[in-house]
Amino acid sequence: MGKAGKALKQVLEARSISQNKLATTLGVGRSNVYRWVNELRDPTAETVTNIVSALQEINPTAADDFIKLYLGEPQQKRD
Repeated sequence: MGKAGKALKQVLEARSISQNKLATTLGVGRSNVYRWVNELRDPTAETVTNIVSALQEINPTAADDFIKLYLGEPQQKRD
């Protein structure tokens, strides 16, 4: 499955955020978060955006971590 689940799992564990807390903040069932984290289902692009917003509300550093893990580090401009 996709990169989003791996990134999400890493961030939730590293920042001690429960799947339930994220689910509650997103307004979705915990089973949805479980499926993303365990790579049983990929979140849609819209859901990834909502995940970032929810993480921003819970812990802004976690949101930044998720973005970096999911999108990767920005490439430096070469001359």
